[in-house]
Amino acid sequence: MEGAMQADAKIRSESGTESGPRGPACSLRHFACEQNLLSRPDGSASFLQGVAEKSRERLIRNTCEAVVLGTLHPRTSITVVLQVISDAGSLLACCLNAACMALVDAGVPMRALFCGVTCALNSDGTLVLDPTAKQEKEARAILTFALDSVERKLLMSTTKGLYSDAEVPVWRWGEGQVPPSRT
Repeated sequence: MEGAMQADAKIRSESGTESGPRGPACSLRHFACEQNLLSRPDGSASFLQGVAEKSRERLIRNTCEAVVLGTLHPRTSITVVLQVISDAGSLLACCLNAACMALVDAGVPMRALFCGVTCALNSDGTLVLDPTAKQEKEARAILTFALDSVERKLLMSTTKGLYSDAEVPVWRWGEGQVPPSRT
């Protein structure tokens, strides 16, 4: 049993993906989250996924502003500092997740939690969740989304590359609907 677990771990570390029931293209890499790391800020979090530009900053800020209940504290300034330690792919999604966890750790009132997810569309039309940096470079298109945990609405999306509506069924989801599960 232990030998099988070690072999599975070796496969995961070599491929950069976790094996799942739907195959490696539909699996996420291992991630870890730790809160309350820093002693001086009111809240801090570390979000590690896989082994900062102005536009990225604006996307993160707009996503945070969409869920933070700022009207409860009208004269309060909230500063979220994200420090990129390494970029193994899916950086914007990782930054979104870290920002949400830091807001939670600081006790900032929010109408919902949010999460970020990145997917890559390969030249053959397959969709890869949580792409590595290498997979992003080889992909025809990169799509990143931020999703609301309460109403399950799309809070933010950004794309890079060429794709059609038929290739990415997320555009056909109705407002507030959950996409059909694929087994």
